[in-house]
Amino acid sequence: MSMDPINLYDYEARAKLTLSHDTWDFIDAGAMDEFTTRRNRSAFEDLTLRPRFLRDIGERDISTTVLGEKISMPVMVSPAGSHMVAHPDGELATARGAGMSDTLMMLSTSSNYSMEEVSEAATGPLWFQLYHRGYDLTEMLVHRAEEAGFKAICLTVDTPSPSPKERDLRNQYSRNFELGNFRAMDRPQSEISGTDETPGWEVSRAIPITWKDLEWLRGLTSLPLVLKGIRTAEDAHVAVENGVNGILVSTHGGRQMDSTMGAIEMVPEVVEAAKGQAEIYVDSGVRRGSDVIKALALGARAVAIGRPLFWGLAVNGADGVHGVLELLREEVDRAMSYCGQTNIRELEPNLVNIPYGWGPGRMAP
Repeated sequence: MSMDPINLYDYEARAKLTLSHDTWDFIDAGAMDEFTTRRNRSAFEDLTLRPRFLRDIGERDISTTVLGEKISMPVMVSPAGSHMVAHPDGELATARGAGMSDTLMMLSTSSNYSMEEVSEAATGPLWFQLYHRGYDLTEMLVHRAEEAGFKAICLTVDTPSPSPKERDLRNQYSRNFELGNFRAMDRPQSEISGTDETPGWEVSRAIPITWKDLEWLRGLTSLPLVLKGIRTAEDAHVAVENGVNGILVSTHGGRQMDSTMGAIEMVPEVVEAAKGQAEIYVDSGVRRGSDVIKALALGARAVAIGRPLFWGLAVNGADGVHGVLELLREEVDRAMSYCGQTNIRELEPNLVNIPYGWGPGRMAP
C-alpha cells in the first residue's frame, strides 16, 4: 500500500504518472522558453524567513478574509480552464475540494462546466474569472455570474494576444472538451475560445479591453472587481485610481508572457503603489506553506494556486484537491509557529529577508 502524498511535489509526481504525456505537457508548459515559469519558483526560494522563538504560540489562527468573505486559510484556488483534462468531474470536483477546505475558488471563463453547475456543487465562496469576449458576451457572463451567486468578478488583463505553448505545438495537442459557459450557444469558436494558441484551438479574436472600459464593466454589476495579471507599480497605481477592489499579482503561471520577473518579486512594488486602497493577492509558483508566509509578509492578503490543483484532480479528484489544500494548511501553520506568529492577519514586519534590488519600482510621471 503506497503512502499518501506528504507534500505537493508528491502529488506532482503521481499526476505525471497518471496523465498522458501530452496532457501533462499541456498542464506543465509555460510560454516560449519557460523562463518565467521557472523564475516563479526560484524567486520564492530567493526569499528566506527570519524565525522568532521563545514565544507563546499555543493558539494560532490562519483564517482570513478576502473582500469580506471569510476563508479558513490564506490559500485560494486560482482560475484555470479545462479541469476535465485531469479528471472527468473537472471544475465540479475542484469546487467540492475547495469547499471541503473552506476556501475560495475562482472559476475560469474557459471552464468545462458552466458557472451555474459549479455554483450548485460549491460549498465555499466563488469568484468568476472573466476573459473579455466582446461587449455582449462579457455583459452576459457578468450578469450570469452575479445571478449564480459569485462574490466578485476577477478580470484577467494579461492576455492581449494569444500565447503559443511550444510543447503543445510540438505535441500537436488538441483539447476536445466543450466550454461549459458557452454550451449550446450558436457562436463561432473564435468568439468564445481561450487564450492558448494550440493546434485545432481557434483562439478568441475579441479586441482586448483597456483602462477606459473599466467604468463600463463596473457599471454592469455591483460585485467587487479584481484585476488579475497586474505586474508593475505603474499599472497598480492606475488600477486603484480606477477604483478596483483587488489586484491578483500573477504571471499566469508563466503561460502567457515569458522573460518577466517571478510573480512574488512584483508584490512589494504593487503593494507600495496600491497604498492600502485595494487588497493584493499573488499566484504563480506557490508550492509550500512557507511561500504563503513569505507572500503575506510582503503585503499580500492571500495566495492562490493553479497547477497543484490539476495534480490533486489527477490523483484523486475532489479529495485530491482537498488533500493539496490541506497539506498547505499544515505547512502554513507550522511556518507560523517557527516565525513566532499567532495571527495570519497580523504578521510582524521583517519576517523575510528580501534580496537586494527587490522593492517598489519607479512610478510613471
